[in-house]
Parts: sequence; C-alpha cells; structure tokens
Amino acid sequence: MDGWHLVAAVIYAAGGGYKSLERDIFANLSPLDHRYYASNPELFDDLARYLSENAFVHYQLLVETALVRALAKRGLCSASIAEEVARACAEVSPEEVYAEEELTHHNVRALVNCIQRRVSPGARPFVHLTATSVDILDTANALRLRRVNDEVILPGAAALLRVLIDLARRERETVQIGRTHGQHAVPITFGFAVAQYVSRLGTRIELMRTAARGLKGKMAGAVGAYNASSLFFADPEAFEAEVLAELGLEPAPISTQIVPPEYVLDYLHALVSAFGVLANLADDMRHLQRTEIAEVGEAFTATQVGSSTMPHKRNPWNFEHVKSLWKEFTPRILTHYMDQISEHQRDLSNSASGRFIPEIVAGLAAAVERLNKVMSRLVVDHEHMQANLAMTAETVIAEPLYILLAYLGEPKAHETVRLLTLEAEERGLTLRRLLVEQPERFPFLNDMTDEQREILAHPERYTGRAATKTAQICGYWENKLAEMGL
Repeated sequence: MDGWHLVAAVIYAAGGGYKSLERDIFANLSPLDHRYYASNPELFDDLARYLSENAFVHYQLLVETALVRALAKRGLCSASIAEEVARACAEVSPEEVYAEEELTHHNVRALVNCIQRRVSPGARPFVHLTATSVDILDTANALRLRRVNDEVILPGAAALLRVLIDLARRERETVQIGRTHGQHAVPITFGFAVAQYVSRLGTRIELMRTAARGLKGKMAGAVGAYNASSLFFADPEAFEAEVLAELGLEPAPISTQIVPPEYVLDYLHALVSAFGVLANLADDMRHLQRTEIAEVGEAFTATQVGSSTMPHKRNPWNFEHVKSLWKEFTPRILTHYMDQISEHQRDLSNSASGRFIPEIVAGLAAAVERLNKVMSRLVVDHEHMQANLAMTAETVIAEPLYILLAYLGEPKAHETVRLLTLEAEERGLTLRRLLVEQPERFPFLNDMTDEQREILAHPERYTGRAATKTAQICGYWENKLAEMGL
C-alpha cells in the first residue's frame, strides 16, 4: 500500500490501553479523512499540523511550556527547571496522553501526568502550577486556529483572490448580458461580474484576518478570578499576560473558567461567511455552464468522464462540489452559537461539539483549494456571450430610452416606453426599428446628444462603468493583499 494511504491512528485494545497502528485511510469514517485527504493529501497534511489530535496535544504542550517559563521569569522556579519541563513537553505523544486518560478519565490531568513522569521530582510541582484545564485547552485552541488561519487559510484565499483579479482584468471589456431573477437585464461585462466576487472575497479575507488576530487565551484559573495565581503574585493579570505573550496571544479582558466563546464564534462567522461567497461564486459559474447558456466551462482533462452512461456529458462538478461543501459546513455554526451558553462559570455541554470546529476550517480550505484550481483554468466562451446578448439586445434599450425620456421632461416616461415595447412586440418589430420608422412620433430623439443616440443604436455599449469599476476593484484588492502581507 502506498505510504499516503496510511495514517497513524490510535485504537483502544481489548487488553487495555492504547496502541498505535497504521490505518488504511479508507477505513476512516469522515469524508475529510478519506475522500478529501486522498484527493489532496498535501493540503490535508498541512491542515493536520494544526487541526489534528496530534496537533491539539502539541499546542496544549506549548501552553504548558509557556506557563513554566513565565513562572521561571517570575522566580518561582529556576530557568533550568523551566527548560527541563520544556524538553519533557517536546517528548510527550498523543498516544501516551490517551493511554493515561484511560486511567484518569481527564484529558488535561493525563497530559500533566505524562509531563511530570519525564521530569525530576524537583520540577514536578511546577508543571501546570496555577492553571486549570481550560486555561490550557482554550489557549491552545486559540493559538492553533490563529496559526492555521495565517499559514493555510489566508494564503489559500489570497491565491484564489489573485486568480479572480486576473480573470476580471482579462475579461473587463467582455460584454455579457446581466441577469436578475434569472432573466436578461441590461449588459455588463464578464470582468465586472467576477469583480463582484473579488470585492466580496476580499472583505472576507480581511474579516478572517481580523477575527483570527482577535482570538484570546487565558491563564486565570478555575473560575477565572485568578484565585490560584493570587497566592503567588500581587499582579496575577500581568502574569497571565506574560504567559500568553510567550505564545503571541493576549488574554481576554475577563474570563470565567473558559475564555468567552464569542472570540471563536466571531472567527467561525468569518469562515462561514467566506464559505457563502465561495458557494455563490460556484453557483453562478455552474449556471453559466448550462447547455442553453454555455458562457463558461470547466477545463476537462483528456481522461475525465462526465457521466457513467452519457459519454458526451461535461458536468460542472467542481462548482457543484463547492456548493455541497458549503451546505454541509455552514449550518454547523448554529451549534457554536448554542455553545455560547455555559452555565455559571462553566459546564461541559460544548465538550463534544467543540471538537468539530476544525472540520469547518478544513472544509473551507478544501473549497478554496478546489475553486482556485478550477477558476484558474476557466474557459470563457466569448461567442456564446455575444449570442446570448444578441437574444435580447434590442429590448435592452428600453431602460436608457425611458431614463432619457424622463430627463427630457416626459412625465409618464416609464409607461410610454412600456407601451412602445408592447407595440413593437405586437408588430414584430424591434423597439429601435419602431423609433426609426416613425420619427415624427418621437421628436424627443432630436434633443438627445450624439452619445445618447449612439447607445440606442448600439445596445451592447450600454455597460455603464463596468470595465472601469472592474479595474478599480482589482487594483484596490491587489494593494490590500500587499498591505496584509499576502
């Protein structure tokens, strides 16, 4: 079996305790761990460095290390003891922690026992000193979410944004019929349509960045009132800040036994709202691939199959896939809204649900990666765009005609043009032909400028500032990415 078909796993043995084995990924239960891992092992290996159980235990150990180092700086223990504990933390494995948890029935106490087992008797009292379990858990979670955001989510989203910027710029002059309610409206450009998503995704990148930077930790003890650390320090809040500074985090202004859940909730909202932008983009591109529209298409490989029974099919499956991922992960945020409720200083009603937070991050990362690939190879059919525009181009002039007529003083301009469109339809004429054939009925045409009459003669030019606005939006977000270091 190929190496990437195997992942390290831990199972409970009938004889007692945990043991390691190599596990076939197709024996896993979550699609994230078999289908999506198999299709993109590099991405999921990157995500595993932050979101796996291995990673979570690792980040908890980082917090324990930061705590003892801050204790040493305060003089409660020596620097050598702090480094002894740090070395021990670097050696503890998830397998060992899980095996210990079978005895303690408490995950963080198991972690602490594993650390203490590796250090000298003189160092053991300083492991976890003044901390409660959630000091470690919530701080570790904030740290890993911030890092996966900065090192995987934002770079991936920025890469997709650049793909969209390039596409929008390339197609900024490509005239396309605009659509509202699924109906032809007035012309835009395809670049302008893409620029909408440049802007929307850009705002979500900013929001994800801000929300991740706002994630907080704590080292305030069992009920958040610094009871334990007050035994040693006159300024326990400053000590908390010192511990978290070791990790590049800041404390919440006030905590109970847990960090206020709104910080993580804000980050999840940023992720889910970004997911919605991706799903909307995917849905638009999917509809533009409909047989009767056929304005864009996914690039197909030589061996790709669109249907198990219809060899001619070329389905927009990548775009459909992104929308399907959005449908799965977006509703999960409701669970985390419910996790805002924790009785008094803490309960455990979020103990299971909170473990699924990494899946939302992973789902978004998978969607970003897929859209990045498919949008970078999007095929734009300019001929079909022109043909679709031509279907209703003659009716497009109804809007500029009505607006110009109103400007020239006609009090019932909208009704006048509406009746003219009906007359043209009944007589089998275009609206423009009706105007040309009976100029005596429409003296207001003489009051229009050459530019205005040109629009009525060439409806495909009625695109407003679509191309200009596209260029502005692309330039703005290109600069923004540079400012954000992305």
